[in-house]
Amino acid sequence: MSTQKVAAWSHAEEFVTPGEHVEEAGRRGVELGAPPVGNGIGAVLQTLAAATGAKAVMEIGTGAGASGLWLLGGMPADGILTTIDLETEHQRAAREAFAAAGVAHQRTRVIAGRALEVLPRMTDGAYDLVVVDADKQEYPDYLAQATRLLRRGGTLVMTWSDKESDPASRDPETRTLREVGRTIRDQGRFIVSLLPVGEGLLVAVKR
Repeated sequence: MSTQKVAAWSHAEEFVTPGEHVEEAGRRGVELGAPPVGNGIGAVLQTLAAATGAKAVMEIGTGAGASGLWLLGGMPADGILTTIDLETEHQRAAREAFAAAGVAHQRTRVIAGRALEVLPRMTDGAYDLVVVDADKQEYPDYLAQATRLLRRGGTLVMTWSDKESDPASRDPETRTLREVGRTIRDQGRFIVSLLPVGEGLLVAVKR
């Protein structure tokens, strides 16, 4: 790989500067052991939310709210972010981050619990955008839930791992990502792309 290519990727990661509230949420996430998405992924999330006019967004993995702030930054003023996390301390930090950024409380639904127990209670076809940044070994189950929750033309986003591209990597997480990637690519229910941003970002549009 050329040095210029690496430099271009590095430049793209820092091309959009996060706002102070995103940065503060990111710092808090690191303190809590929930590292935030990088600037490159955050910028893509914001852009996708804006491009799709996403009014109903489901986020699996709240962290301390940094990714939620990126998403809200691209959503219309009447859009609602539903975000699920098992850790109540993470959610408390996210609520504080949303409030500090001036996000109206009715624009967010912060749900505590295991996502795979919460998601089945959500309405079929009700979401414009589903973002998954959670336990990658549970991605097959998240894919099944996202397929059900998304409307036709809705967008699925999954954070990835750069280990998946290395044939020598055969750990359970990497094998699961390969399985999920093949399923989304080959089953014909999505139009899919794997973006080289962060450690990778899978973006798929439901047919």
